Amino acid sequence: MLLIILGLILWTGAHYWKRLAPAHRAGFGDKGKLVVTIASFAAIALMVIGYRSAEFIPVWNPPSFFQHINNLMMLGAFFLIGMSATTGRLRGKMRHPMLLGVKVWAVAHLLVNGDVASVILFGGMLAWAVGSVILINRSVPVWDRPAPGAASKDILLIVITLVTFSITAGIHIALGVNPFG
Repeated sequence: MLLIILGLILWTGAHYWKRLAPAHRAGFGDKGKLVVTIASFAAIALMVIGYRSAEFIPVWNPPSFFQHINNLMMLGAFFLIGMSATTGRLRGKMRHPMLLGVKVWAVAHLLVNGDVASVILFGGMLAWAVGSVILINRSVPVWDRPAPGAASKDILLIVITLVTFSITAGIHIALGVNPFG
């Protein structure tokens, strides 16, 4: 559990650095992006290793039909995360699609994982995403809404969402966690 917590702290610190200490972060210039990238990869490694090695301590027993809800929510999460990079018609429909995607991802995983490590990991990422939205909205209160692009880019987003979801499901299955029951 300690590795999960350390990973969450590192992830949160790296991502909040720009908002909580903007002058310090600006002093690093473009090298600050490298620092955040390295810290993010290290945080992910800590969280994955910590989660995979954590003792299973049950908190609750989720009903089996939550797997179906989880899978639908995960499709939505992948779509939202992809929407943050789209240049299609959906561009500019919401201010924080990637962070909303992380929130959906976290809640979906909390629905189907009823153990302490999951509560710490997915609850921690949910808290980080909520905090990120608050910090961004406070530091940049006015959103410059981007103009919508071509509808064909939205179709591409749907295809990429389905492919990414399938690959991620395959990785889960390869790791011994079948998201389909």
